[in-house]
This record gives sequence, C-alpha cells and structure tokens, in this order.
Amino acid sequence: MREQCDGHDLSAGVCVRYVCVEYSTYLIRALASSHRSISRTRPKLWVWTLATAAVASPPAYLTGLRYSYSSPRIHTYLFFPSPNVQFPFHSPFLRAYITLLYSAYKTRDIDQLERDRPAAMVSVAVLKAAAAVCAVLASTLAVYLYRVLWLVPERLRRQLRAQGIAGPPPSFPYGNLADMRKASAEAKRTSSSSIGVGGGGGSIVHDYRPAVFPFYETWRKQYGPVFTYSVGNMVFLHVSDAAMVRDVCLCVSLELGKSTYNKATHRPLFGDGILKSNGASWSRQRKLIAPHFFPDKVKGMVELMVGSARALVMAWEERVTAAAANGGCEVELKVDDDIRAYSADVISRACFGSSYDKGKEIFAAIRELQKTVSKPNLLAEMLTGGLLHNNRDAWRLNRSVGKLILDTVNATEKEENNLLNAMLRSAAAAAEAGEGDGEGGGGLSKAAAEDFVVDNCKNIYFAGYESTAITAAWCLMLLALHPDWQRRVRGEVLCELPDDGTATLPDSSSLQKMKQLTMVIQETLRLYPAGSVVSRQALPRDGVTLGGVRVPGGVNVYVPVSTVHLDETLWGSRALEFDPARFAAGSGSTAPHMYLPFGAGARSCLGQGFAMAELKVLLALVLARFEVRLSPAYVHSPVLRLVVEPEHGVRLLLTRVRA
Repeated sequence: MREQCDGHDLSAGVCVRYVCVEYSTYLIRALASSHRSISRTRPKLWVWTLATAAVASPPAYLTGLRYSYSSPRIHTYLFFPSPNVQFPFHSPFLRAYITLLYSAYKTRDIDQLERDRPAAMVSVAVLKAAAAVCAVLASTLAVYLYRVLWLVPERLRRQLRAQGIAGPPPSFPYGNLADMRKASAEAKRTSSSSIGVGGGGGSIVHDYRPAVFPFYETWRKQYGPVFTYSVGNMVFLHVSDAAMVRDVCLCVSLELGKSTYNKATHRPLFGDGILKSNGASWSRQRKLIAPHFFPDKVKGMVELMVGSARALVMAWEERVTAAAANGGCEVELKVDDDIRAYSADVISRACFGSSYDKGKEIFAAIRELQKTVSKPNLLAEMLTGGLLHNNRDAWRLNRSVGKLILDTVNATEKEENNLLNAMLRSAAAAAEAGEGDGEGGGGLSKAAAEDFVVDNCKNIYFAGYESTAITAAWCLMLLALHPDWQRRVRGEVLCELPDDGTATLPDSSSLQKMKQLTMVIQETLRLYPAGSVVSRQALPRDGVTLGGVRVPGGVNVYVPVSTVHLDETLWGSRALEFDPARFAAGSGSTAPHMYLPFGAGARSCLGQGFAMAELKVLLALVLARFEVRLSPAYVHSPVLRLVVEPEHGVRLLLTRVRA
C-alpha cells in the first residue's frame, strides 16, 4: 500500500485514508512508548484509546493492542466487561469486530483480517453513526457548559460591577479557583518561617488570616471590604463592610438563605438538616428543634455535663499523680483528644441517653465523614457534586452513619431523656397536626421523619461536638498564654465552688455567676471563631438589597468572621490582642452586630446556650484543679478544616493546684 500511495497510483481519498492510518499508528506508538505504564494503571483510558483506533484504523488498533497485550486488566475490560463498566464498544457487533482484530493480531494474519473485513463493516458504520451522535451531544454539552460556567455568572458579575463592586478577573472555566490554590500553596510554603512556638508565647500571633485565607487578604487589600470572585460557575460577594454585615445580621426574610454551593459540597455531612436548609424547610425544622435548646432544657443537661467533665479531670489527676510518684511536679498533655472525648460524651448522653457508648461510635464515624468532606474536590468546587473518589467515600460513610443513628434511635425509642427521640416525637406530633411536608399539610412520612433525625444528628455533632471541643482547646491555650487571666478566672471559680470539703460542683446558677469565665470564652470566640464565614445566598431571582447594594439572585454572600472580628476600626487598636475585658459590658456593647461566633440574625446557632454551658463546666472544673502552661513543644499553626483548629493540637503542662 505504501508503494502504491507513494507512486500516486491510488485515488486521493485512499491516500488520505492511508495517511490517517499511519498517523493513528504513530500516535498509538508514541503514547505507548512514552507512557508504558498507562495500560496497567489506567486501563479504562487505554481501552478508550484502543476503541478509537479500532474505528479509525485497524493497524493502529493492532499496534496499541501489542503494547497492552501484557495487561490482564485490559483484556478483562475488552472481553469480560463488568455490568458496572459500560463502554460503547460492548455492543455485539463491535465486540465481534474487536474479537476479529484481536484474533488477527495473535495469528499475525493480516490477510485474513482484510478478507473478513466486509462482514465487520456494519459494526463500523454503526459506530461511526454513534460517533456522529456523540459529536453532536458533545457540541451541545460544550455550549451548555459555556453558558453555565461563563455566560450566567458573567451576567451576575456585570450587575455587581455596575454598582462599583470590583474583584479579581476570573478565567474560564475555573473562575478564580486557580488563583486561590496558588495563594494557598504559597502561604503554606512561607508559613513555616512565621509559625509561633510555645513556652514564652511571645512569638504567637493571633492573626491567622494571611496563612488560612491568603487570597481573601490579598483581594481585600486590593479591592476593599466588598469585592466579588468566582469559583467555577458560582459568584461570591465577599463582605466585611459594617453596613452590609449589619443588614445580613438583621435580615429575617427567607429570601436570604444558606448557600446552595455549601449545601452541595457538604451534603454528605449536613444533609437537609437545619444548618443548610432554606425556606419553609428551615422554618419548620427550627420550630421543631428550638424548644429542645431553650434555657430550661439546657439547665436540665448541666448535670450530665458535670459528670462527663469530672471523668476527664479525674483522668488528668491520675496522670499528674503518676508524674509526682516519679519525682515530677507536672505532666505534659496534648489535650485535644481528651476534650473531644468529653464533648462526645456530653453530646452522646444528650442525644442517645443510655446508649451513649453507641453514640460515641457514631460521632467517631461522623468525624471520619468530616475529614473526607474537607478534602479538596475540584469538581465539587466548580459544579454541584460529582462522582470523584472522595465523593464516593463520603456517601459510603454517610450511609453507614445513617444506619448507625437509626439503629440506636430505634433501640431507645421509649426513653424520655433522649434528645433525638424527643425530636422524633416532635416531628410525629407536627405531622399529626398537619404541619409536615405532605401536600396540603399531609405531614411527614416515616422515611422523612427518619431523615430529619439523621440529618440533624449530624448537624448537632458538627455544631455541638466538634466546634465546642475546638473552642475549649483554644481557650486553654489562651489562658496558658496569659497567666494573669488564668488566675482571675480560677479565683472566680473557686469563689463559686469553694474547697470546703463539700465537693461543690457547678450548676446552672453558679455558672451564670462566672462573669470572668464568660468574658474569656467570648474573647476566645472572637479570636478563634468556630465558624470561619457566615454564608448566605440571595434566593429570589431579582435579588435582595444589603447595605445599599442590590445583590443579584444566585449570588453567594460571604461574611468572613475572622476579618470582622479582627477589624481595628471596630475593635480598636488592640484588636489582635487577647483582652477579655472588652466584653465586660456584654458581647454587643463594643461592636453591635459585628460579633458573630454563633452566626448571624435569625439563623444564629440554636444550641449556643448549650455550647456555652458545656464550655463553662469543663473550664471551671479544669481550672479549679490545675494550673496550665504552654508546652515548649506547642506549635501555633491554625488550619481550616471546616472550622479553624490547631493543626498540631494544643500541648499543655499541667500542675495540680488543689488537692
């Protein structure tokens, strides 16, 4: 054939086909010689390459097959496909054609291949038609993606630019995601030189924004307190302007809801629970859940908090006693895991009653789910979901967690002192009253009621377990760093819980009198808020107005809590310093509507009273028994894992101050 083509004896069309054959063969050979491992590590991709070659050029296909002959996985995909692996060349006609090519390759009988080719041309024609259809579909998909990923968000950005709101220029199709990744990588490389260490504490800086949110800091300095940026097709309005933040806090309309972007990326962790739901669903859930966190309910839970805290204190006392027996006067502890165990015990007892050990197992599984959801996921950041490896892991863990929760709730169905069962009974009562999800007030189905309990159990875990445990760790770190405030709080605690031999334990009344302790917790939440952002989304198509700015429908409004909490124009020149005295007159006296540790407005955290009681009980009992100092091994490196937490944990030196 080569001689015929070179001698111009054949038609131009045949020569063109010959060039295509030779070029396809060249591509297959080049790919195989440069990436020989691809047939072993990426068999699906290789089979797709072979399928393309089989249509365009049998010789090219045979060349590719020669390089993949040693890979059993390739043969499995070609000739024994799994029901879950559907390639377009698994049709009977095309499989017969591939089998023919494969047989010819094994026997090297190319002449036989040419003789039998007419019988296989039907399948080739079918595949070419399918390829044409695929080309049309691909073109349609390309147009759709261009519209979704660029035209629609660009229209929103133009509306914001018309109001004087600028931002970094996005690129198609990722928006500003590449800039964010680059800034984060650069911040991570340079952070090691500025990480604070323990001991004296002089080098510890509480402003973690340049390390955790470097892109926000760069854009804020360049564009001001209000700017826009994009992640894929999602448009964000970053707001730290006081007037706009105040409007976000005061807005009680259902038109300003939680971001659907966060709901999509975090769906396995939060489901349709109260933290991420919107509209009537959120309003209904709030009515069902709020009564279980009223002050009188929280007072009834203080006793179980004390029991859990005493177990932790006794474990630490045993370690201090063991150190003293060996001639030491203090013990070094990494307190994070112990505090998490305390928080898990409290929430487990509150949620699951007598089955709190099972509850701990559930929360351990949810912790793994949180880690999986926190992993970077490019597709989830660009679009709403995806079938990547992390997503599959998250949904697998989600199903396991849901089953554990329902099994435990059903096993304790008749317990009265059980938060989840109480919520389930509230949902059932609402359904009977016609306040559920059904059409015309038909009420909740059993499946919907179970989903309500499962999703909100995960929400309670995140809000009441993880966030509270991390705040307690930050609190102890700051008290260790500031011994003067530690002494003041200890004096207040011992005044309310005197060492008179009666083993006085805190109750709701004594906790309310601990003003110094309350101020320390409030200042800790200012410097290290549990929630890094307050996120909202303009839900109506025509948008909402915030601080004189018309926010188009679909735009996500992000209020960076750390930026607001560390703003010197709001909190004074010492905004970056630990100073609990700023809360002496209450949390709202210094910067009204700018203190956002529990969220903002109508969507503020329902369990904040529960969380404050849990923190006070633990810190009161710990400070009554121990003096805490920062270990020289402590490394100050805040990191974002849905919440800002100590990357390497909090290491403290404990000394007993009370027998």
